[in-house]
Amino acid sequence: MAEAPLPAIRALPSWLLGRAAARGRALVAAALAEHGMRMWHHVVLSAVRDLAPVAQADLGRSVGLDPKDLVGVLNDLQSAALVVRAPDPADRRKNAVSLTDEGGRLLARCEEAARAANDTLLAPLSAAERDQFTGLLIRISGTDGS
Repeated sequence: MAEAPLPAIRALPSWLLGRAAARGRALVAAALAEHGMRMWHHVVLSAVRDLAPVAQADLGRSVGLDPKDLVGVLNDLQSAALVVRAPDPADRRKNAVSLTDEGGRLLARCEEAARAANDTLLAPLSAAERDQFTGLLIRISGTDGS
């Protein structure tokens, strides 16, 4: 049987990580879609829950989303009654974003779906290997894991 093309490339950790990341994103995106949610909408909803009430500009910086893209996501979330925007009590010139009760319920369902998708992604690994893998990813990703 012929060897797969690009064996040198396919052996690189960066290529393998990219493939694993793409598979993980696809699994999570499909799980979220079952709840009518898209990836960035889920990220923003989760950040709002964690930071609320949060100034819209601070929210965008916290998730690394361009302000104009954030406005579109927030418009979608507000239209679906998942978040509310109101004047920021600390600075009335800014909008503060908060989660609605329905937003919290949907977020809980989406988090469960995302965990299940990640379980599918990591199914070939034992519990100890998952912990080790996650620790290694944190170390090489340049994040502190929080």
